[in-house]
Amino acid sequence: MKTVSAVTLDAIDRRMLRALQENGRISNADLARTVNLSESACLRRLRALETEGVISRYAAIINERAVGLPISVFVTVTLSSQAESALTAFETAVATVPEVVECYLMTGVSDYLLRLVVRDVDDLERIHSHELTRIPGVTRVSSSVAMRTVVKRGALPV
Repeated sequence: MKTVSAVTLDAIDRRMLRALQENGRISNADLARTVNLSESACLRRLRALETEGVISRYAAIINERAVGLPISVFVTVTLSSQAESALTAFETAVATVPEVVECYLMTGVSDYLLRLVVRDVDDLERIHSHELTRIPGVTRVSSSVAMRTVVKRGALPV
């Protein structure tokens, strides 16, 4: 993932971002009305936010249950080495596992925290046994199944 430095945002930029987080399919005309700009000025600002990496992409938010992936599993992974080559090898390998929807390099006891979406316990066992534990350098994998989602925001507090 590309690293982006913090960008200075004014009140209009923040209103644009809030509107886009609420409705990513909003037309430029409607967005311009929402933030009280001309359409051309709004489009220039939008393109600048995209170019600066503030807006990294547009996507649909899919209901995990509706597509048969009702279980979220949080997995901590410990590697035998924290050398750059070991981290890169792990990150490359874990990126090929489609059920891994998030992966974070961590401080603390474990090296990585993953979030997986799975169909059922058998699916989790398959990923654990045939994917995660077979990645070179992995010494420990520990899983916790989420019982219920309490807070899950798709929008940032901009």
